Amino acid sequence: MSALKDLINNKQQAADYMADNITYICNTFGTRAPGSKGEKRGAEYIAQELEKNCGVEKASVEPFKLHPNAFYGWIYITMTIALAQLVLYFFYPLIGAVLMIFGFTAMILEFILYKQAVDPLFKEQESQNVTAIRKCSGEVKARVLFNGHMDSAWNWVVNEKLGGRAYVGHIIIAVVGVFYMFILSIVRAVATAGMPSMLTPADAAYFWAGIASLIFLPFEIGMYFMWNEKKPVPGATDNLTGCFMGVGILHELEKNGVVLENVEVGVALSGSEEAGLRGTKAWCKQHKDDFKDVPTYIVSFDSLDETKDLIANYKDLNSTVKTDVKLNDLFVDAAEEVGVKCVKGALPFFGGSTDAAGFSQGGFRVAGITAMCQAPIPQFYHTVLDTPDRVNKECLKDIYTATINMLDKIDQAVKEGKEI
Repeated sequence: MSALKDLINNKQQAADYMADNITYICNTFGTRAPGSKGEKRGAEYIAQELEKNCGVEKASVEPFKLHPNAFYGWIYITMTIALAQLVLYFFYPLIGAVLMIFGFTAMILEFILYKQAVDPLFKEQESQNVTAIRKCSGEVKARVLFNGHMDSAWNWVVNEKLGGRAYVGHIIIAVVGVFYMFILSIVRAVATAGMPSMLTPADAAYFWAGIASLIFLPFEIGMYFMWNEKKPVPGATDNLTGCFMGVGILHELEKNGVVLENVEVGVALSGSEEAGLRGTKAWCKQHKDDFKDVPTYIVSFDSLDETKDLIANYKDLNSTVKTDVKLNDLFVDAAEEVGVKCVKGALPFFGGSTDAAGFSQGGFRVAGITAMCQAPIPQFYHTVLDTPDRVNKECLKDIYTATINMLDKIDQAVKEGKEI
């Protein structure tokens, strides 16, 4: 058995180390919304831990600018236009329909495609990434970087109070209502040749069709309160578990004196993932030319909650971005070898995104690993219920075991002169 595989025997100690650090960060630095002081202090603590106990000479804290509230800020833009569209339908439907096109564009670019479409409209703040690499003993022939995001989300009010089905249902009903009025506005605009036209009960069909749209009004107004930007969550599972999976592996390497001969092992921990992958996008821009010397493999972890939900995501960002097939296959095979079931899957449309998408868009080879139920959304997800006491050590042990085996496979491939 290789020195790396010997580390599998330390899975309990590794999980304890991860859970202890997650608890410490949550209890000491509080919540870590994108661009907040808590996020910065958490990042600085992790960097110090990497240098002190993980065999890293330098852990770089790398600041970048962003507009964190823009990612959910589209709600204010889109829903305000939607309410204006409802009023304009009765007077000038063409203007309402044209305005709604801009509302839909803001929603699609920001929330579906994670583009920085309306960012300049919101306050600029500073976030940070952390990059650290543990050197190998000989010539560098490959590099493995583990990723997780250090920030925590803002509270999703409906999910916290009523659960995931209600949360998703609320959004669907609101969006259906907006589309209903959009189509109705187009139909009426065509009927009036695009000219202003006061709608009265005498125009029975159009009038009562418009009145019927009021059934959606409470859900559309409720969208303004879908998230609470003044109430960030602890973010223990999402996603300090992902961060400390990589940090925990480096810690075990250092504690047991394991230094790989030709493979560097490190972390690329991102800030502000919850603000639309802003940290990963900044990291890829800053490091686009830094890791072209040897094959560099990134394993991105997010929300490591239950082993039964362990998935290698071959598509990310609402299933619009592909991740690395061979690297995902390698994780799935490595997990199976050690008795951990990992299925091949994808983040579905309206399933959001992880940092794996940002790395892939940036030109890096990345595997995207999650272990959280996708449907229905768990009630702890993006809520104040995501606390350190519910971190699942058994899940951490399983994914640690699979990842160590994956790292061993990469190390063996490098020794044999092969590339993944």
